[in-house]
Amino acid sequence: MSQPVFPFLTTLVFLPVGGAVAAMAAPRLVQPAHRRPVAILVGALAMTATLAVALAMAVEFRVGDSGYQFVSAHEWIPALGISWQLGVDGISLFLVLMAAVLFPLALLGARESERAPSYVAWLLLLEAACLGSFVALDLVLFFLFFEITLVPAYFVIAGWGTGRRAAAATKFFLYTFLGSAFLLVGIVAVAVIHDQQTGRFTFDLLALEHTRLGLSTQVLLFLAFTAAFAVKAPIFPFHTWSPDAYGSSPTGGAVALAAVMAKLGTYGVIRFDLTLFPRAVVDAAPVLLSLGVAGILYGAIVAAVQRDLKRILAYSSLAHIGFIVLGLFALSTEAVTGGVLQMVNHGLVTAALFLLVGWVWERRGTVDAGRLRGLQRSAPVLAGFFTLAMMASIGLPGLNSFVGEFLVLSGTFLTHRWWAVVATFGVVLAAVYLLWAFQRAFHHRPTPETSQTKDLRWGEIAVMVPLAGLIVFLGVYPKPVLDRITPSVEALVHQVDQATGRHQPAVANGGVAAVTAAGRRTPAAASTAGVPVVTAAALGPARAGGPLDLALPPFPEQRRLP
Repeated sequence: MSQPVFPFLTTLVFLPVGGAVAAMAAPRLVQPAHRRPVAILVGALAMTATLAVALAMAVEFRVGDSGYQFVSAHEWIPALGISWQLGVDGISLFLVLMAAVLFPLALLGARESERAPSYVAWLLLLEAACLGSFVALDLVLFFLFFEITLVPAYFVIAGWGTGRRAAAATKFFLYTFLGSAFLLVGIVAVAVIHDQQTGRFTFDLLALEHTRLGLSTQVLLFLAFTAAFAVKAPIFPFHTWSPDAYGSSPTGGAVALAAVMAKLGTYGVIRFDLTLFPRAVVDAAPVLLSLGVAGILYGAIVAAVQRDLKRILAYSSLAHIGFIVLGLFALSTEAVTGGVLQMVNHGLVTAALFLLVGWVWERRGTVDAGRLRGLQRSAPVLAGFFTLAMMASIGLPGLNSFVGEFLVLSGTFLTHRWWAVVATFGVVLAAVYLLWAFQRAFHHRPTPETSQTKDLRWGEIAVMVPLAGLIVFLGVYPKPVLDRITPSVEALVHQVDQATGRHQPAVANGGVAAVTAAGRRTPAAASTAGVPVVTAAALGPARAGGPLDLALPPFPEQRRLP
């Protein structure tokens, strides 16, 4: 761990909190007619400052270091073993950056006209809670941030949503709050067991990861933690709150919920489940892989029969969360790296799509695909950005989701072959429902109402350009991101392997680069696309039958400690 000269992470968390206070206070000092622009200006400045801190942290981040950096450690409630412990590694770095990028775009791209100071303040508090969750290394601190996200999200949905917004907000709150109750019990149980073994009562993750837990205890605690993470993500079949919440949310709220908050669940699986309960994760992997594949197929099939574009995106998000779950529980370095990258990719693509659909709603008062016929003729720029984001969601080569899905599927194929084979059909189904929705909404002869629809304004184009640029950049040149993610993933998977006695295939060891039998990286592995180059030597001497012998390895034997 490295101690920072400047408290990057503490500043990162408290800047949005200060912005929320200012967004509520500053508008009271001006005339009522000026309160909305003042609130948005204050919120945008606070979020931009937060983004600047995140970017500075990314620049200072040491490539190749698998440990936590910029650590901020202070005693908070020593009598209860609770500390202010923050840190970031390659896994959480880009989730922090993603959140810091998306929140100001959500604010500027979907400005609410009613009660703007309150809306901006809730968004800023939600940003602070999400960022705190991504960097917290104390379990109680993580739980507090994890739970605080519910409050602003509830008020954003209930206060500025559409349709049955009150019911959707209540359902969202109750589902996620119930799941979090199990998480709190699990956190306290881990701390008590650690205290019994060491005489030290603490919630420090770095100390708790050395707690000795029996297999049955690990399984019970894994279920308690994962109950909260599965609801928050959401993972099939714990997703039933998400279509209503996403569909009823205002545009900015939908971006925050689907693009950022959903990653708190999958991040929790990586940070806590794989770290604290590795043997339970290995035993439960087939079940979670099956749920991931079921979510991919179910989400795609249900999305294909929807007419409402918001609900299509909600079920599409469920399918993409399934790919992330698949990568995380495949437990190969390549697949987990792909899962982490796909968390970032999904956030960018989902944010772009929800913003575009929100702008369609503002112009037409509906997001029914059948009633939006011919939208491409009257709004070609909107249609162009929608096409780019849609193709990225499908996984078109050259756009960001292709790299993540490729790593997930290829890494899963090495360790859990048939789950990867079935999940591949989800890529095909994604093309079906997204292209069909695009054809219904944007093609054909426009209706009289659609023909009067205005195209994107310059401010909206300015919001979309960064998202489009990141989608293309990460699809063409993901190496800078992978170089920072891979060391932390390698260390995590190695820790799981050591704790369980399992072995992943040699070709999957080392993340996104093939390794030789001697353990050295091959020169050909340094591809700019960041995808593995499989050589005969990488498969080991027993399989190197010739220069073109690229036979796939059989299923590895999963040896476990008794």
